[in-house]
Amino acid sequence: MRAVSGLESGWGLTVLRIAMGLIFATHGYAKFAAGLGKTSVFFAKVSIPLPELIGPVIAVLELIGGVLLVLGWATRWLGLLFAIEMLVATFWVQMPAKGWSGTELERMLLAGGVTLFFAGAGKLAIDQVWWKKGLPF
Repeated sequence: MRAVSGLESGWGLTVLRIAMGLIFATHGYAKFAAGLGKTSVFFAKVSIPLPELIGPVIAVLELIGGVLLVLGWATRWLGLLFAIEMLVATFWVQMPAKGWSGTELERMLLAGGVTLFFAGAGKLAIDQVWWKKGLPF
């Protein structure tokens, strides 16, 4: 699909995908660097169920999933997982603590995850090669 100006919309998806991947990878790395125990304690404090399990799972999702987003691998599924994570972060964690205006980052990442789920990886993505070969990722 080409825009009126001749630019392909896939490049916008590429920028979104890489930016989101870097944000999530950085946040995932920070969870590991601070110690997964601290992440689990925070999750318990905000009443996330099974914090000892969910904390490390989210840290891995953010670090590994963020790197995979940068590479453009499994973008639609990672977009869905990140959208679900940001839905919980927005309405369960951030909004009760900070109100609507304190959730801008989470809402933008939620919107970005939904966009990647529906629209795909954009340009310069491993997904482009995999989909052309008929592989299910």
